[in-house]
Amino acid sequence: MKILVTGATGKFGSKVMETLLKSVPADSLAVSVRDTGKAEALKALGVEVRKGDFDDPETLATTFRGIDRLLMISTDGDNETRIRQQGNAVSAALKAEVKFIAYTSLGNAGESNLFLAPVHQFTEDAILKTGIPYSFLRNNWYLENEISSIQGILAGAPWVTSAENGKVGWAFQKDYAAAAANVLLGEGHENMIYELSGKPMTQEELTEVIGDVLGKDVPLLKVDDETYTKTMLSADFEKLLGRKVTPIKDALTEIISKISNN
Repeated sequence: MKILVTGATGKFGSKVMETLLKSVPADSLAVSVRDTGKAEALKALGVEVRKGDFDDPETLATTFRGIDRLLMISTDGDNETRIRQQGNAVSAALKAEVKFIAYTSLGNAGESNLFLAPVHQFTEDAILKTGIPYSFLRNNWYLENEISSIQGILAGAPWVTSAENGKVGWAFQKDYAAAAANVLLGEGHENMIYELSGKPMTQEELTEVIGDVLGKDVPLLKVDDETYTKTMLSADFEKLLGRKVTPIKDALTEIISKISNN
């Protein structure tokens, strides 16, 4: 079985690869990257490095050839760019006769009104139309997305939010990555939708945990603004991880330690 991960040198993809390399031989893994030079460390471990550009579908069809299980990590950019790129990737996967696609989607993607939702709605639909077996990994919010706000707190600024009492299912990015790796390695994940989320918390609850980690009170500044917040907590995350989700306090302790040491 050959597994390929797109965007494998990125923050999320690199964490997926770390988990995969602990479980399977490196020569059963391949990565698709725009800049192969950034994947030299993976190549040195025995991972097959393939050049793939989501803006060049012809290269992708070659890149995906012979792949049994593909992890398609959502690209960056504006919605129009991402829809074009991910549409190219799905078409290439069909042309290359990929046997299974796992896609990193968005929490409650089918019904979400979040500005990012159209990208994931389009991509999920495109994958469904191919008839290729799939798993949609509908990730909630990465805790690492709050690093800039945490840095502000360390500099003496308050935590600013317009979410009022809305809740978010923050979780460590490496937990989401481990769940994705386990889907690629496991059985019985065909045609499944997984809603992955940490325990839903309000902004106030999160700042209380941050304050606990820092050993000081964190001021919370609430501002009026229309906001969207949607969480879906289910057993999917722990089922795929095979363990409990990393506690928010432990994850924040690790994040803040890295920030403080840089």
